[in-house]
Amino acid sequence: KTDAGLYTCDIGTDVAKSKVSVQEKPTEVIKQLEDKTTAAGQDISLSCELSKPDATIRWYKDGKAIRKSQKYDLQQEGTRATLIIHDSTVKDS
Repeated sequence: KTDAGLYTCDIGTDVAKSKVSVQEKPTEVIKQLEDKTTAAGQDISLSCELSKPDATIRWYKDGKAIRKSQKYDLQQEGTRATLIIHDSTVKDS
């Protein structure tokens, strides 16, 4: 059900009209990523919480897009987005 549409106020001798459009609020990050420190060889998990479920998420490292691979696991459940870095090395810093 949507609230958008044409609304009218009709008094019989005159009519007032209003066109209403409702724009969806943009998705926001409501829980930021936290800095992590770990020993080499360990998996690292980074998670953030979003204001809406199933938003389109893109992960980046130093401005370069991260894709799902043996190294990186990208997960999304509801409003939580998680990046898992497997078998971390110094290069992952």
